[in-house]
Amino acid sequence: MQEFFEGVQAEMKKVTWPDREQLRNATAVILVFVVVLAIIIGLMDSVFSAFVRGFVGLFSG
Repeated sequence: MQEFFEGVQAEMKKVTWPDREQLRNATAVILVFVVVLAIIIGLMDSVFSAFVRGFVGLFSG
């Protein structure tokens, strides 16, 4: 078990952490991506919902 933690500690020393500017840029990119994806999913949901309502309306008389 001790070997495992020593290995983890050795690997963590090799990690290069992003600086504040890199972190801010990555966060901005992720937020923009999430917003765009939410808009796309919302539009797809609206279109699919309208299609289903129209399809059900055909058979409900």
